[in-house]
Amino acid sequence: MTLIALPGVYAPQEDTALLAGALLREALPPRARVLDVGTGTGALALAAAMRGAQVTAVDISRPAVWTARLNALLARTPVRVLHGDLTAPVAGRTFDLVVTNPPYVPSPAESPPRHGAARAWDAGRDGRWVLDRICREVPRLLRPGGVLLVVHSVLSGEGPTLARLRSAGLTAEVTERRCVRLGPVLRSRRSWLCSRGLLSPDGEKEELVVIRAERTP
Repeated sequence: MTLIALPGVYAPQEDTALLAGALLREALPPRARVLDVGTGTGALALAAAMRGAQVTAVDISRPAVWTARLNALLARTPVRVLHGDLTAPVAGRTFDLVVTNPPYVPSPAESPPRHGAARAWDAGRDGRWVLDRICREVPRLLRPGGVLLVVHSVLSGEGPTLARLRSAGLTAEVTERRCVRLGPVLRSRRSWLCSRGLLSPDGEKEELVVIRAERTP
C-alpha cells in the first residue's frame, strides 16, 4: 500500500514491516475483532482489515487519527479510528488480536514528550513508559485464545516485557528478530546510550523483536 503520512505522523519503517509480517502469519478466526494501538498511518490496521477483520485503531495524536482515517478512505477499507490514550477508547471491549508498535526509544528526558513528532518514539529513560502500560492494560482486552503482537527494540528490554505479560497470565515468547541500522534518532543520542551501556561505541545496529503473547482458551 502507498500510505500518506501527515506532518508529525510516524511513517512506517522496519519495525512496522516486521510486525506486519507477524500479523499476516497470525491465524485469525472469521470476522476477527482486531485492535491496533498507536496506529500512526494505519498501516497495521489496514493490513488486518484487508484480511477481513473488523478493525478498531486508536492513537493519542489527532494528526495520526486523521491520517489513518484518510488512508482507510483511500484504500476503500473499513477501519474504525478513535482518538484517545492507549486502550481507554475501547474500555470494556475484547479482541481476538491486538497489535501495537508503541514508542520505545530510550530518551535522556525524564518523561516522554506530550506534543510533537517525538511522541511517536520517545518513551522515557528506559524506553518502557508506554510498553509497561501495554503490558498492564492489554491482557484484559484479550478474549480467551486472543493474541497480542508487540514490536520494540531490545534497547528497551525484551526480558521485562516477557516477564510482565507472563505475570498477567499470558504465554509470551519472542517470535521474530531483526537487526536494523541505527536511525537518525538513535545516532543523535549515541553518546548517551553508550554511557548507559545500551549501545557499544562502534555499534551501528539495533535489534528489533516481535513478542507474541496469548491468553489461554
